Amino acid sequence: MSSIRPLRVAIVGAGPAGIYAADILSKTDLDVSIDLFERLPAPFGLVRYGVAPDHPRIKQIITALHRVLSRGDVRLLANVDYGVDLKLDDLRQFYDAVIFSTGAIKDSALPVPGIDLEGSYGAADFVSWYDGHPDVPRTWPLEAKEVAVLGAGNVALDVARILAKHADDLLPTEIPANVYDTLKASPVTDVHVFARRGPAQVKFSPLELRELGHVPDVDIVVYPEDYDFDEGSMAAVESSNQTKQVVKTLTDWTLVDPSTQKASRRLHLHFLHAPAELVGEDGKVVALRTERTALQGDGTVKGTGELHDWPVQAVYRAVGYFGSPLPEIPFDELKGVISNREGRVVDLDGEHLPGVYATGWIKRGPVGLIGHTKSDASETIRHLVEDVTGVGDGGDVATGDLAGGRTATQSDPQAVLDFLADRGVDVVEWDDFVLLDEHEKALGEPHGRERIKVVPRDEMLDIAKGRASS
Repeated sequence: MSSIRPLRVAIVGAGPAGIYAADILSKTDLDVSIDLFERLPAPFGLVRYGVAPDHPRIKQIITALHRVLSRGDVRLLANVDYGVDLKLDDLRQFYDAVIFSTGAIKDSALPVPGIDLEGSYGAADFVSWYDGHPDVPRTWPLEAKEVAVLGAGNVALDVARILAKHADDLLPTEIPANVYDTLKASPVTDVHVFARRGPAQVKFSPLELRELGHVPDVDIVVYPEDYDFDEGSMAAVESSNQTKQVVKTLTDWTLVDPSTQKASRRLHLHFLHAPAELVGEDGKVVALRTERTALQGDGTVKGTGELHDWPVQAVYRAVGYFGSPLPEIPFDELKGVISNREGRVVDLDGEHLPGVYATGWIKRGPVGLIGHTKSDASETIRHLVEDVTGVGDGGDVATGDLAGGRTATQSDPQAVLDFLADRGVDVVEWDDFVLLDEHEKALGEPHGRERIKVVPRDEMLDIAKGRASS
């Protein structure tokens, strides 16, 4: 029997990227012991706290992630905040390698005049609010009758749909009670989505776009004057079935007779409008000023100087997510990612930090769908295996150095738990989370809902640790 101890690996971030990385690593030929750290008391990251509540189909990804964590070969250590409860030097005591999969949760900046006015919001904050994220306030000022959403991706559609949808139509979902109450009282009548480029350049998924047309008592309005194509647009339509489907759906909506649209709320889709300024009065948003853009033949656009003012009382920017720097980890401030080369974290000189890796959005930026994180994690894990065994291209581990990469000085799995206990950290392990999971499902059952999400962090912890009164 080999006397070589298992390779100890920590993965920081228990969203899809981290769980996929753990799953892939566990299926290599390495003898490995994996701990999955999470800052929140619950795993699953943006699938739990970043997907709109009326998209249960996407949330089914949690089922697959749940299976990985329930197997028992990957240990969950949640409610542990990297940078506060422990840092890289601490992790190096207990682990031979560390993979960061902390994602991207902040809104990208949008440098236009007026962006700091009252009534200007980031989509990421709004999504966290309606998804019951425990770290955001439980109130949201939904006071506007007319709202603008800036962006041409699925997050923009999610935000626009939640703003336009009647609250009662969200009751079958896991929407928190405070979110329902606030949406129920919203006076909104019109939600405008603005895309800088044309219909063939938007990043909406076909299914998500089509779903807009089935929202009860909400009309979709598309303007023929915004509907333009150039050679680059036509090439995009011909080369991508997804783009073709998106354009067809939008085209169908341009043909709708306006006299038949009698819903109490309207969701407007505008193309070839770039945000130029948030117009304010008494410190509050009163209008959005856009500049008409024109296609340049290759799918790109430039401003025409033609300005339009749209009366709105709130503006949501859904122009992308941005990663956050982590203590002791090299960070690319321009791209919003950990500095890395194919998942190997590198220092300012471009040299690999031994035993330190990245995967997911914090590695490559917030692009691609959740499924893309699997191939992303595979690349990172392949390099980790190569570095540990000395076998290039992810070759036969058995021919490499099976004792390679063992650098941790405290390799007993209990050691890190003792360290965290000494620091007063209330660690949530998988069995603890199962208690919380079952509690949320029990809350939803009398109402015919899959679950009702517990929001306050303290309450989550008390339920997970069995301290809550029944």
